Amino acid sequence: MKYYLYNSLANNGIRPKVAEGTELVDAVGMDYPAYLQNLNPEDEVVLVGGDGTLNYFINAVKGVEIKNNIYLLGCGTGNDFLKDIDKQPGEEVLINPYLANLPTVSVNGFEKLFINNMGFGIDGYCCEVADQIKEKSPQEKIDYTGIAIKGLLFHFKPCHAVITVDGRKHEFDNVWIAPTMKGKYYGGGMKMAPDQDRSSDHLTVVVYHCRSKLKALISFPSIFKGEHVAKKDIVSIFTGNEVKVRFSRPCAAQIDGETVLNVTEYTAVLPK
Repeated sequence: MKYYLYNSLANNGIRPKVAEGTELVDAVGMDYPAYLQNLNPEDEVVLVGGDGTLNYFINAVKGVEIKNNIYLLGCGTGNDFLKDIDKQPGEEVLINPYLANLPTVSVNGFEKLFINNMGFGIDGYCCEVADQIKEKSPQEKIDYTGIAIKGLLFHFKPCHAVITVDGRKHEFDNVWIAPTMKGKYYGGGMKMAPDQDRSSDHLTVVVYHCRSKLKALISFPSIFKGEHVAKKDIVSIFTGNEVKVRFSRPCAAQIDGETVLNVTEYTAVLPK
């Protein structure tokens, strides 16, 4: 049997259409380890959703031996994972090979796995503002690019940052973004780390630092195509197994798109 698990609280409660001979299951409040344990070995599970759904699943089954085939049927607005592995929303993608060797981030007293990235800076600010908009107007479409532009120009203040990668310390002034990447993409298709391979033995931290607001704004669109990495004067890139980022003041952060408020530092570790 193939089971499709979906979130009835997402996508305006619209039930996905599934083929005959399959079963649609509302996964809200589900105990994933217990659910998987009760499946037959030949049963298959399809997660219906995007990056947020995938992040929730990998953390819910952390430490659990998965014996069944698990697929992702991409839908919604966040599909950076699928883009990274050259797949499209709407097709069922086997994700078992991608569930091993995931990085852990420690932030604000808790630990969490991530599948795409741990973001810190104006990306976290954008998620914070988006959450506020959704709370007031749940049906409103979020313009993340518009939020980022306004943040660059008016609302978000860059920070002094200390970046420590495998014990080596680097310091920067006027830091706008400092995400640690497991894959290439985040933020709905931004190619933040074009040389990062999610199957590699390292993470990539990208530091976007610029004193001039205007220059930071003009250069910002280049991130969508990964062309920002050529701007050596405002972009610094490091790779390693352990990344620690500390900002000079609290900012919002995001883990695979989920907002974390009042963050001053985080540590991301990829198992060796």
